[in-house]
Amino acid sequence: MKHITIILLAWMSISNQAGQTLYACKNANISLFSSAPIEDIKATTSTAASVYNAATGELAFSVAISSFKFDKELMQEHFNSDYMESDKYPRATFKGKINEKVDITKDGSTAVTVTGDLTVHGVTQKRTIPGNVTVKGGVITMTSEFMVKCADHHIEIPRLVFHNIAESIKMNVSATYTLSK
Repeated sequence: MKHITIILLAWMSISNQAGQTLYACKNANISLFSSAPIEDIKATTSTAASVYNAATGELAFSVAISSFKFDKELMQEHFNSDYMESDKYPRATFKGKINEKVDITKDGSTAVTVTGDLTVHGVTQKRTIPGNVTVKGGVITMTSEFMVKCADHHIEIPRLVFHNIAESIKMNVSATYTLSK
C-alpha cells in the first residue's frame, strides 16, 4: 500500500510547481452496490489511496481490487476470479482534474465534477464524475457517487448469472485528506 501512495505522490509532483500544496489520503472508503432481481451485491474497502493537488485541482485514486470485502466469502471469490480477474488486473485507478475552483482556505462545501481517466479491468474510459468537496477546520473531505457499467470495462457477466448481477454498479467514494509532507 505504501508504494502505491509513493507512486501517486510522484505522479502528482511531476506537474507540481513551487508553492503548490499536496494532500494525501491512505484510507479512502469505497463501496460498490449492485441491485439485481435475485440478490443484492455489496462490498467495501477502506484501503484506497488518493492524492489531491489543491493548487491545480489534480486528483488521483488507486485501489486494490482484492481489498473489497463482501458479506459472503464465495461472492468475494467470484468477484476476484471470475469477473474482475484481480490477478491479471490488480488495481483500479482514476487520474483527473477537478473542473471547479475549490477554496481550501475557507470552511464550506462545493459541488464539483472531476474529469479524467477511470481504469477498471484494464480498460480506461474518459469520465466526468460528480462529487463534493467539504472543508471544515482545515480538513478536506471528498465524496462521490457514480455508476460504472460493466460492459464499458469489458467485465463479462455470464448469461447463467445475469439475474444475479446488475449491468451497472453504484460506487460510493469518501476520502479525508491530510497535508502531505
